[in-house]
Amino acid sequence: MQSGKILERRYKIIDSLGSGGFGDTYLAEDLHLPENPKCLVKHLKPKSSDPGVLPVAQKLFEREARTLYKLGKDSDQIPKLFAHFQEGTEFYLVQEYIEGHDISKELTPGKKLSESYTIALLKGILSALAVAHQKNIIHRDIKPQNLMRRKSDKKIVLIDFGAVKEISVLTTYQKGTTTFTVAVGTPGYMPSEQSNGQPKLSSDIYAVGMVGIKALTGKDPHNLQKDSKTGNVIWRNEAQVSHHLANILDRMVHEYFPMRYENATEVLEALGFTPSPPTPQPTLALPPPPRPKFPIQKFTTVKVNRKGEIISRCQGKAEVMTENLGNGVSLEMVKIPGGRFLMGFPETEAGREDRESPQHYVDVPEFFMGKYPVTQAQWEAVMGNNPSRFQGASRPVEQVSWYDATEFCQKLSERTGKLYFLPSESQWEYACRAGTTTPFYFGETITSELVNFNGNYPYAYAPKGIYREETTDVGIFRPNAFSLYDMHGNVWEWCQDVWHDNYEGAPTDGSAWETGGYDNYSPLRGGSWNDYPRYCRSAICFNYIRREDLDYIIGFRIVFGGGRTL
Repeated sequence: MQSGKILERRYKIIDSLGSGGFGDTYLAEDLHLPENPKCLVKHLKPKSSDPGVLPVAQKLFEREARTLYKLGKDSDQIPKLFAHFQEGTEFYLVQEYIEGHDISKELTPGKKLSESYTIALLKGILSALAVAHQKNIIHRDIKPQNLMRRKSDKKIVLIDFGAVKEISVLTTYQKGTTTFTVAVGTPGYMPSEQSNGQPKLSSDIYAVGMVGIKALTGKDPHNLQKDSKTGNVIWRNEAQVSHHLANILDRMVHEYFPMRYENATEVLEALGFTPSPPTPQPTLALPPPPRPKFPIQKFTTVKVNRKGEIISRCQGKAEVMTENLGNGVSLEMVKIPGGRFLMGFPETEAGREDRESPQHYVDVPEFFMGKYPVTQAQWEAVMGNNPSRFQGASRPVEQVSWYDATEFCQKLSERTGKLYFLPSESQWEYACRAGTTTPFYFGETITSELVNFNGNYPYAYAPKGIYREETTDVGIFRPNAFSLYDMHGNVWEWCQDVWHDNYEGAPTDGSAWETGGYDNYSPLRGGSWNDYPRYCRSAICFNYIRREDLDYIIGFRIVFGGGRTL
């Protein structure tokens, strides 16, 4: 189709985006709407020239158009259908144009991505797929090229439902036209029952599982071996992954379809996600608020003025889940309520750096975060050693690399059955700020009575203070409004993300930014006992050290959740 052609006196073809055995795809603009927004035109033409095919094609086309309309209407992760029409023996669909990139751009061959990235990717795919599965609709062609990362909000959008492709493969026999379930799909992502023309909802689950395995192993499915007896994919030896996630993926890609999860919702629940329920109808009387699931702990926060003088105190409450690590060692995880915040430095804040800009809103789902940095006692309970320079059971563990911290999370996940991670950079800043917009959660400044930092160098109008020259026990200073301690000073804390020069294109959903950037560096947050106060601010991040390196000013804290439930 030539550029400039106008369909239905409305859709002007701009460019060809691709051509395949099932039809052609074009970028177009809608001439009837202000500013002529872009849209996608799919041109479908049955291969058979037999006139008996046309009535069947028309019926199938109408059915699939209604399906696509319902899906796009019910999910913002499936493109909306704007129009469908027929010209002669050819059919056209006009859909929402998704600006962004497909996931194959993120799944670089040979590059193994992290478990947290993979889980976030699976959640994104499955959340969209669940809408289709609830309507008993099979996608049939899930693969990286059909998974778009939308530029505006970084969400996964599921494109190119395979059922429409049946229109292009209608055939005829001497006694009339017949339709059949064609083996639409892509080798490597298509299980055996789908190859035999009998796709099921669980066939989609197989494909999603293979996408997850590709992310973890860095290998295309056709480069992975299969067990000669069972036909199951052999992949675990190619990835660093917790047993919990590995078991889920193994079940997703089981060769025998009755052994798989039946639908997308089942997998989401296995991963610890609760699919969004339908919007409830309003009632005359609101039910009482749910009782807390975990014990409530009380705490006191303080606020200071520009001189560092305490000007107010406030009582707070937090839900705290306690993980028993054995031998009297426990790990307290604080429930952090979900919310929206403005991430990064405001232009008016003194010492603002380009890395922490531009400011942007982030919507962070509820999650749990370590009440303190991981202590040496907790590290020893999980890892069996203590690498720290400043010894003390209640002091934060230090001299741990990013890879060491990640291994701790994996081992703790295997022990507890929960999925623990390093926090994303946005989770960390959201948790640190705890609703504040000042440089520190205490206010406009900090003092040595509130934070363990190099007190020889005061911030703003605060007085000169103590330089302790070592770590201190966690929890001896006042917490923030979420009941988190030591978010300023003591030790720098690793984040899950890879390092980027600024926040252009950063996720806005609270997830870690694990594509692009410098993958041998990760952001460090919070400052340390050895740092000037400006390096302890809520928005500051640093990358002076590589992921594999160690330093006695670096530790970490952990999270689980972020949309997931226990």
